[in-house]
Amino acid sequence: MFEQDVLKLLEDLFTEHSACLLTGGSMMYLDAVCKGIDDIPTVDAATRELFKKRLATDGLPALVEELKQKDPVHWGVVDKNNPRRVVHALEICHVTGTTYTSFRTNTSKQRPFRILKIGLNRQREELYARINERVTKMMELGLEAEAKNVYSYRGLNSLNTVGYKEMFKYLDGEISREEAIRQIQSNTRRYMRKQLTWFKKDLDIQWFHPDNIKEIINYIDASLR
Repeated sequence: MFEQDVLKLLEDLFTEHSACLLTGGSMMYLDAVCKGIDDIPTVDAATRELFKKRLATDGLPALVEELKQKDPVHWGVVDKNNPRRVVHALEICHVTGTTYTSFRTNTSKQRPFRILKIGLNRQREELYARINERVTKMMELGLEAEAKNVYSYRGLNSLNTVGYKEMFKYLDGEISREEAIRQIQSNTRRYMRKQLTWFKKDLDIQWFHPDNIKEIINYIDASLR
């Protein structure tokens, strides 16, 4: 849906502008616009509920083993510690009667516009310090109160994210407030490294330090001529 919405928006924007800027850090969403994504079948509510119960009763290791039997190719590459990835692959196998791998063509779609990719990065120590400071600022601005406000919805996948899940553990009495902050900082740093690993594989990205504004603008100007 994101891919379709952005392409429709760009079609309208390009009638008035010669260039448009897309910014963000969510890897799959950026790839959806630049490369397109595989057309994976939709999973019905009954199947989602079935595998949600199976995850709760059988446990993740059992589902990982089942995926190994049903789709050994995807089993070889999937994050076996990520229940959503494992379950989704099994849901597709269940709904379609074939493998999840069969729908993953990894073929880039042609776009009716030219794409210029710019990556922003800093020294690792600088990134770590900024992340730690940002988490402290988030707490000062009310992250704890925000987590309390959505606590009753903590079982939703959309809240199983860095920041919320650590605060929920604190609110459940499993860890201290200080430990929750430490875990948010640590898990954010881990996600940052994951992002960089993903983006470093894209050789079309030209990397800059974000403070080098003039250098970035000059690169854009030269590329758009």
